[in-house]
Amino acid sequence: MAEINRIHFNEEASTYDSRHSKLNERLTKEIQARLDWIGVDWAVNDDTDDDSVEDADEDTNRPEEEFGPAKAKKEVRLLDYACGTGMMSRALVPYTTQCLGIDISEGMVAAYNSRAENQGLSRDEMHAVVGDLIVADEPQPAELSDSRFFGFDVATVGGGLHHFADPELAAERLVQRLRPGGVLLVWDFLPHGPWHGHGGNSVLHHGLSEERVRSMFERAGAGKGFSLEVLGSGISPGQCVHGEAEPLRREVFLARGEKAA
Repeated sequence: MAEINRIHFNEEASTYDSRHSKLNERLTKEIQARLDWIGVDWAVNDDTDDDSVEDADEDTNRPEEEFGPAKAKKEVRLLDYACGTGMMSRALVPYTTQCLGIDISEGMVAAYNSRAENQGLSRDEMHAVVGDLIVADEPQPAELSDSRFFGFDVATVGGGLHHFADPELAAERLVQRLRPGGVLLVWDFLPHGPWHGHGGNSVLHHGLSEERVRSMFERAGAGKGFSLEVLGSGISPGQCVHGEAEPLRREVFLARGEKAA
């Protein structure tokens, strides 16, 4: 299954951001509006107001320094798993000191790093690597065993759980990489009709229920303060039913929970 995902997202990498621009913009705003709810002790610039942070990724006329992580003494590190082109990282980079992405798709990792470089960010500030943390019944990759891949303040999965063969294992592996008190944050879809369109072979779960997500967080050790908010619904193009294109409406949720201190 991982190979199917790798091939699919390599094919998607060059057009992913343009095809999902509206969803990405909406999710970015929804996430940035919920910083207190997410519950991380963010590293925020004293001289950066909220409006400039929210608009930074959209306004290319702003100085490069406004795109970057908060310039603060406190270290706040984010692990962005199944990072894709980096929407979750870009949404939260103004409030952190480091974003580290991991994805099985070489194309997505290249796009992530290209966007970070274009925003004037160094490898220490925002960088992704190719890797897979959720190979069942096998030890985690040796190249990801370095200390820099542990001790994160927040770990995210943006729209990836429904592609994973074992979302519960993914949550467990990510919580292992959080510091005590760290936050697991995910967005995905609530249960919906079957997906028959482009990329359907890489979709293994037609959404996840709140009960399943809550159980997933608790089993992984991040059930403290669990909360799930429904952000609204959106129409996914390219849904093909009986040979005809039909829209698929899916409700998006954002969920968070803390690792025991």
